[in-house]
Amino acid sequence: MGEQISKNERAKCRLSKQGLSPGSCLVKTEDGRRPACLATLKYENDIPLRLITSVHLSRPENYLSIYQSGCNFSCRKCHSWYFSKAADGAWFTPEQILTRSVEYETLVTLREPREKATAWHAQETCRCCGSCVIRGRPSSNCPGVLDPDAIRLSPQGFGPARNIVAFTGGDVTCCPGFYEECARLIKTHTNLWVLIETNGYGLTPENLDRLQGSGVDAFWLDIKAHDADKHKWLTGCSNTHILKLPEEMLTRGFTLEVLSLYIPNLVEGDELETIARDLFAVDPAIPFTILAFFPEHRMEDFRSPTVKEMVDAYRNVQSTGLKNIKLGNLGVFVRSDEDLDTLIAGIGSGAL
Repeated sequence: MGEQISKNERAKCRLSKQGLSPGSCLVKTEDGRRPACLATLKYENDIPLRLITSVHLSRPENYLSIYQSGCNFSCRKCHSWYFSKAADGAWFTPEQILTRSVEYETLVTLREPREKATAWHAQETCRCCGSCVIRGRPSSNCPGVLDPDAIRLSPQGFGPARNIVAFTGGDVTCCPGFYEECARLIKTHTNLWVLIETNGYGLTPENLDRLQGSGVDAFWLDIKAHDADKHKWLTGCSNTHILKLPEEMLTRGFTLEVLSLYIPNLVEGDELETIARDLFAVDPAIPFTILAFFPEHRMEDFRSPTVKEMVDAYRNVQSTGLKNIKLGNLGVFVRSDEDLDTLIAGIGSGAL
């Protein structure tokens, strides 16, 4: 949808000024469709405001998630399309984000080191089953790290509250000013890590430098596909510079995790293996999550993967030498005790 942006808006696009094409960034508004940077981001007296749909302690990530409206991608598979591709929410200033962060810090029950400021590491300490609270005893797959007193109930279930604030949902990192100011305030007034969940399209070298200088700690990079044509079909945008981001991020000292979806007949084991080989070449220790796709938005005709497909994909990725691999969205493809037994037999319980 990027080609539908007007010539005037193209000329103003911050990515265009850095040599990239505008994203596939049109979102629905009350009066039509506008680029996300105009519909869900604004300035008042030089203060950036972002349209935020919700703010709460999320599961299974176990950190404070700030769900943003507006995105520079138009993903066919998006599960948050109803607010990422439509202007929805309330306007938040960085000061208001700081207020929520300060309030959240009083609830923190688990302090992680910076290198674990990721969603990937959350499962090391809690599986979010709530058994220790509801039944008074841990489940059979509990990591056995936390006391029940560390478990909090949030809108998405039970788990600890880790010392991390994450920006998720939509993505307009192509306009880094709001993120910069939020990060500066959070790092000045709290002891929380700042994580950005991102598709990577807005993270030019210049924008990465700005985010590094402001105190952003970590990125959760969603690599939609390695093949250029598949990526364009899925998102409306090129992935040329996105594939270079892991090295760019680690060079600047950010904590990094990567995820990719297994989408049957589109992004399968061979594609995921190629992504993993690129990651291995940068750093074999980069955490990588293979998420199971489920039908959503404009891809409701696609199916979810089977247990066998996920196991085979895991083994494909493992063959690259990448050290830290997990499978996610287990409930999508594990539908019976037999499925679970097959999964554990195939890859072991440590990768779940």
